[in-house]
Amino acid sequence: MNTRTLADWLAYQEQVNPRAIELGLERVRAVWQRMGAPRPACHVITVGGTNGKGSTVALLEAMLRRAGRRVGCFTSPHLLAYNERVRIDGADVDDASLVAAFERIESARMRGPGEPIPLTYFEFGTLAALDLFARADLDVAVLEVGLGGRLDAVNIVDADVVAITTVDLDHMDWLGSDRDSIGREKAGIARAGHPAVVGETDPPAGLLDALHALGATIVRAGVDFRVERLPSGWRWTHRDGTTMTLPDPALAAPVQYANAATAIATLHALGHGLLGRDPEHAVAAALRGVSVSARLQSLGGDPALYVDVGHNPQAARALAQWLDATPHGRVHAVFGALSDKDVAGVIDALGPRVHHWHLAGLERDTPRGLPARALADALAATRPNARCDLHPGVVPALAAARAAACPGETILAFGSFFVASAVLAADRA
Repeated sequence: MNTRTLADWLAYQEQVNPRAIELGLERVRAVWQRMGAPRPACHVITVGGTNGKGSTVALLEAMLRRAGRRVGCFTSPHLLAYNERVRIDGADVDDASLVAAFERIESARMRGPGEPIPLTYFEFGTLAALDLFARADLDVAVLEVGLGGRLDAVNIVDADVVAITTVDLDHMDWLGSDRDSIGREKAGIARAGHPAVVGETDPPAGLLDALHALGATIVRAGVDFRVERLPSGWRWTHRDGTTMTLPDPALAAPVQYANAATAIATLHALGHGLLGRDPEHAVAAALRGVSVSARLQSLGGDPALYVDVGHNPQAARALAQWLDATPHGRVHAVFGALSDKDVAGVIDALGPRVHHWHLAGLERDTPRGLPARALADALAATRPNARCDLHPGVVPALAAARAAACPGETILAFGSFFVASAVLAADRA
């Protein structure tokens, strides 16, 4: 009798393939085919991009569920519990369901001639999500790409429509050294004859060229659909004449208008009447009620505490835009980062907006984590007069920021999912 718990399975998966990341579809597709390769839902949406993927997935889910659709969502990474990665009808799946899915995957990868097929931790999770979705009688499955697109495990499924939120410099060791190269990789999730929604108004030529070469039907922000900010709320318009006048998104940060517009354009391109008889009402209700953990999430208090997963220069520019849009008093940053990130670019994007940096070492959390001294060196090189303190981890950095900040000021914790998860866990304690 198999008595592995979910924790046991996750520990086991980290040992099956010595590589944490191994791009390519052959192995994961072979296992999926052994499992019967069932369609995960009647309709499949795949969401890729550098930033904005998680928010766009949450917006799509909220809009569809407000219209009465049964939706499954696969996202990564998680913040507090692995179960967050797979949601069915608005709820995280339970341990027993994940364990059963992993057992089916293990049986499939062991079956057949030759050696067992090695899978990465992410590939196990992708297959588990697809397996559970296929058993859940879903109207729509929304799949978030983990890394890149063309060779990401999610791409074993042919999507009916894809959304590519943004393209910027991140994961350059895997995807390329410029926006054109990265854009070409992200375009790989599109399919010939199916819509590909491009969520930024200035996408790289490499992305558009690759989408054209694939034969996708390109739907572009600023060309095929537009955002118009109003004194109260905003308006979404499509070149076919469709218009929606909508409330401001509950999600903070000006960038969420672009994410919301992309989500609407994706469902508009998918069609099939999935938003019901009154699409504007479903979208408006979703915008008012949607929430996503650690996307400029307010944890309250005075000084106010916000947490965000932003970990690259584009995300930092979005944070800077948010800080510029609304007075927040002096800002105390709790910042940690991984070794493959452009730390100097993140610091430069925020510039003088941060009054005091509380630098948190992440080397105890992950082999990729940077120690606080490395962060301090990057800060000194980028902003030599910046004030900072060094801390061995996120929790002491947060405690120091709380002690230093005065009422009316702001604490902004960001830089990595590891920072966000530690702050959220500390807030719950």
